[in-house]
Amino acid sequence: MEINDSQQGPEQTMRALIQHSLRGPEELRLATGHPRPVPGPGEYLIRVGAAGVNFADAMQTRGTYGGGPQAHYVAGFEAAGEIVGVGADVERPLPLGAHVIGTGPGAFAQYMTMPAAGVLPVPTGWSDAEALGMVLNWATALAALGPLGEVKAGDVVLVQAAAGGVGQAAVRLARHYGARVFATASPAKHAIVEALGADEVLDGRHPGLAAEITRLTGGAGVDLVLESVGRATFETSLAVAKPFTGRVVVLGAASGDATLTTHDLIFTHYAQIKGLHIGALAAKAPSLYRSVMSEIQALVADGVYLPGTPEVHPLADGPEVLQRLEAGATHGKHALDPWR
Repeated sequence: MEINDSQQGPEQTMRALIQHSLRGPEELRLATGHPRPVPGPGEYLIRVGAAGVNFADAMQTRGTYGGGPQAHYVAGFEAAGEIVGVGADVERPLPLGAHVIGTGPGAFAQYMTMPAAGVLPVPTGWSDAEALGMVLNWATALAALGPLGEVKAGDVVLVQAAAGGVGQAAVRLARHYGARVFATASPAKHAIVEALGADEVLDGRHPGLAAEITRLTGGAGVDLVLESVGRATFETSLAVAKPFTGRVVVLGAASGDATLTTHDLIFTHYAQIKGLHIGALAAKAPSLYRSVMSEIQALVADGVYLPGTPEVHPLADGPEVLQRLEAGATHGKHALDPWR
């Protein structure tokens, strides 16, 4: 194992946010003497420059994220930073000092381990914070639109919760691929989504949403729905998808789980329904995941995917940021700086 500790001296502890129970973000506590992790086989040790805050983090604090960690644990799973250590069995490792973006356990800390196979280099000239979202928000949006959603020019795409990190990426990507984009957001966030280029921005909680989308499409419905809200919007997403040819890609459940029966599928809703978890895609369909990662790098090179502009907070503010995210009081990408 190769480790470079020259920047931090001999200390083997770090600052980290620890989740002490599964009662919510308020149970996150800042620790200043937590043991620094050691990279295992196939892993990098990362000096975290910025950690992404995601709705899944809030779900994990309540034990509602499938396969999520059990308390006590170091929170967070998305980060960008500098490689300072390399575990055994890493094929063609990147050099120490290289900056990468990836996912792994314990991102809300000054150091974390990260599977080497899943990282991407931080684009030249970008800060760590600007790269956040590349392997999570943008990868999820791209997978939902491309290999799962099969979007093509002229399609009508509905993006639910379009003011969030995945939603904003999806609006921009759908427009790039030539789709007509309908987007939902709370009224206070409409201007943000309109600035992304959505053709129609609607209130996702309005009781007449399905009827309005049906009217706007001349009764035809939409070709593809990206559904990340769950219980509050799932019925609408199914109702507005074109019969049989319409696709609904389910990638979140921010408002809680929705139910769907075989009776519903046979007699009420005829859309093609697909589930997406980007981590599962990487594990279960690695070649498909690699194609998504390659496409993201091409989008960066072509200037379609520009540096992100996350709102960066000190590490100690993590519990408050997660509470606001959980309450729907944020928009866009948020991040934590473990060195502040």
